[in-house]
Amino acid sequence: MSQEKSKNILPIIVMIFLFGMISFVTNLASPMGDILKNQFQVANWIGTLGVFANFIAYAIMGIPAGNILQKIGYKKTALVAVSVGFIGIGIQTISGYAASFSIYIIGAFIAGFSMCLLNTVVNPMLNKLGGGGNRGNQLIQMGGSFNSLCGTAVIIISGLLIPNTIAEAKISDVFPLMYTALAIFAFAFIVILLTTIPENEKISQDNTLQKSSSGPMSYRHFVLGAIAIFIYVGVEVGIPNVMNKWLQNPVLDILGNVDDEDIAASMAGTYWFLMLIGRLIGAAVGKNVSSKSMLSFASIVSIVLVILAILLPTNILMHMPVFNGANGFGLVNVPLCASLLVFVGLCTSVMWGGIFNLAVEGLGNSTEKASGIFMALVCGGGILPLIQNAIVDTTGTAYQASYWIIVAGLAYILFYALIGSKQVKKNITI
Repeated sequence: MSQEKSKNILPIIVMIFLFGMISFVTNLASPMGDILKNQFQVANWIGTLGVFANFIAYAIMGIPAGNILQKIGYKKTALVAVSVGFIGIGIQTISGYAASFSIYIIGAFIAGFSMCLLNTVVNPMLNKLGGGGNRGNQLIQMGGSFNSLCGTAVIIISGLLIPNTIAEAKISDVFPLMYTALAIFAFAFIVILLTTIPENEKISQDNTLQKSSSGPMSYRHFVLGAIAIFIYVGVEVGIPNVMNKWLQNPVLDILGNVDDEDIAASMAGTYWFLMLIGRLIGAAVGKNVSSKSMLSFASIVSIVLVILAILLPTNILMHMPVFNGANGFGLVNVPLCASLLVFVGLCTSVMWGGIFNLAVEGLGNSTEKASGIFMALVCGGGILPLIQNAIVDTTGTAYQASYWIIVAGLAYILFYALIGSKQVKKNITI
């Protein structure tokens, strides 16, 4: 048994490493949006097309990625993903030399395909290497922690690389990050090529049990889990997205400070930082706490925090450490209701791993295809925030009221943890 565990150490390290690469490349798209906007003098929404291209690739590639994984296995899929990622980042680098906006968008789209493929490999592989259950969830939380760390690092480094002001930034300013990403992909390809990755046993076509199954969609707990992932990504993105706009609104003047944008951005950044802390905690306790218990507890606490954030008036203040523009880092009075939304990051941090772990339990050889369906539903991160923002646009100032969408989403996740994740097929083995 110990010999088998020692064999899994290198594959686990490789998968966690790939988890970080996903965030490194994906989060690079956000600062690149500001650079594109200023270098090419385009509107804000056009500048964010790189981010859109990254995520729309998930919706297109998600299910095919699962089929690819099921057909050629974990190792070959990972090698294909890394190769595609190298090409995508390479094209983005070329766009800097050519000073071409359209070339960059093409590169971002191709890189998105790579990130989708990597996500499809990493999540079920870590769950499998951990043996499923609590240990599988623990490894996914560990991978998520490294994912958050790399995502935070790429944003900080990109800020340091941009000279003077963002208005003067160009794609070429972040070439060091591009070259680093290319080197990481090349190194990852070599490591994966030389690493033995455990694969699922192939099932013969005449196997009657295989014939009787119609894939992951025949499992109720997976279908409900797929819906939960769609909602979760929307909740995770929507909370800081709307909060940032809310605190910056000059009409409401909630913060009453000349550096509203800096403080609001800092609070949104703190939300993502707390997700890193939450994942570290989740990884630490994941071996002893079941996915169901962890997800249930996180959902309940999140619902309480968000409801309080909706109901509390904005004139109740608390001290919170933030970056306050020219005044630097320090304590600033901020609305308690907004701070409660920031603390939700501790809870949302463990939800992805918990939902994935519960949803794929007992799927056997359908796990790979299931992972692809999960990746397609990452697009929920663009749809739920859109609905939330539409509520704000319609009413003008109902930022707090828009968070009832978040409460409804969290309520569904709680339902899934307590009831929806129950496996109803008798032939499922855990």
